[in-house]
Amino acid sequence: MSERIEISTIVDAPIEAAWAAFTDEDAIQAWNHASDDWHCPLASNDLREGGEFSYTMEEVDGDESFEFAGTYTTVVDHRLIEYTLDDGRSVSVTFETQADGTTLVQQSFDPDEEEPTDPQRAGWQAILDNFAEYAEKDAQ
Repeated sequence: MSERIEISTIVDAPIEAAWAAFTDEDAIQAWNHASDDWHCPLASNDLREGGEFSYTMEEVDGDESFEFAGTYTTVVDHRLIEYTLDDGRSVSVTFETQADGTTLVQQSFDPDEEEPTDPQRAGWQAILDNFAEYAEKDAQ
């Protein structure tokens, strides 16, 4: 298996606001896309250990779609979310308050062995950047 991919972003918002934006179903639908030609029309999120989530990722023109789904293995409010995707890969998301009141969000995940690593990193980073932008606007 390849080395885990790590990405991060700084959110100019308190940790509570960042957490809420990351976990609320309506918020997820607003920010969960890597480019403007994709969107997330459906999101369900049972945020608890053993709970499941499912996000429909779809091209805006409807030509292509897929389900991004998994099961939570660890949830520590405002600190840590870990889950296993339906394909068996694991993901970890940490939230950390910075001295200036911003929130550092770090994600690490097992890469899809069938896809090149750089596009995976870029896509996940684009989604995380969209999340940060949404969380900052929502916190104002």
